[in-house]
Amino acid sequence: MIASRLLRVVLPILLALPAHADMDAHPVTLWQVQGETNAVFLLGSIHLLRTEDYPLPNVLDAAYDEAEVLIMEIDMDDIDPIASQAAFTNYGLIQGGATLADLMGEDLYDEALAAAEVVDIPLEMLSKTEPWYAAMTIEIMILNRIGFNPTLGVEMHMTAKAAADGKPIRGFETIEEQLQFLDGMSLQAQRDMLLSTLTESAGIEDMMDELIEAWRHGDIAALETGMLDEMAKHEELNKALVTDRNARWVKRITELLDDKDDYLIVVGALHLVGPDGVPRQLAERGHDVQQLSESPSLR
Repeated sequence: MIASRLLRVVLPILLALPAHADMDAHPVTLWQVQGETNAVFLLGSIHLLRTEDYPLPNVLDAAYDEAEVLIMEIDMDDIDPIASQAAFTNYGLIQGGATLADLMGEDLYDEALAAAEVVDIPLEMLSKTEPWYAAMTIEIMILNRIGFNPTLGVEMHMTAKAAADGKPIRGFETIEEQLQFLDGMSLQAQRDMLLSTLTESAGIEDMMDELIEAWRHGDIAALETGMLDEMAKHEELNKALVTDRNARWVKRITELLDDKDDYLIVVGALHLVGPDGVPRQLAERGHDVQQLSESPSLR
């Protein structure tokens, strides 16, 4: 949907295995980039997960344990809720007397209304939102309906661990910068984003099941087919939200290599797959990049 991976063996599980215990070794959506004096781990995140998606692969927590510093898309432990809400209001709400219907145009708005009715979304309640903001809101609403929760996402899991351990978190970007990426898109790209979100929402549960299975098992080909190929259909959106940011992050990560600290970098899984993905770009620059695997649990 548009809106929207260690170094040691873990302790054996001695009692009943949880539902998602990994019985066989398999890749995960986690890479290690080896510098001369340190390592940088690249973890692809699913931003919202369900209770049944836990526990996560042990190798993810092992990467966390190895790292002295976490880096995420934004600094998750330094978010000011009041400032964040103000930023969303500033960028996401339509100023003046115009409405979402006005920005979409009559024909596209009628199409959006019909798609919204299929998935039981009252589009009228978003009448004062920019199309990109309406798309984000709808995606979160629908994911919440089927049990997905941002507090269960990979970032929040790692943030809670870091807060308990006193481990520092840094961010590549600010919330305001991320909103600027979205708000800076052309009106046509925003319209496409909203319509795609609505039309794809009917099949979101099966789509998410397949996505999480591929993510959990490091199935890069499936992730590319399920995420990257769809995003590539939306050239402007893909450039603003994926490829341009990947290029900036690769420069930042290159600077981190050979630091005295090891780093765990947690970004959306979409940024780590495909020819423009961060691991591929780092490998093309001559860095030693290896996808990591989960060790099998004892039977």
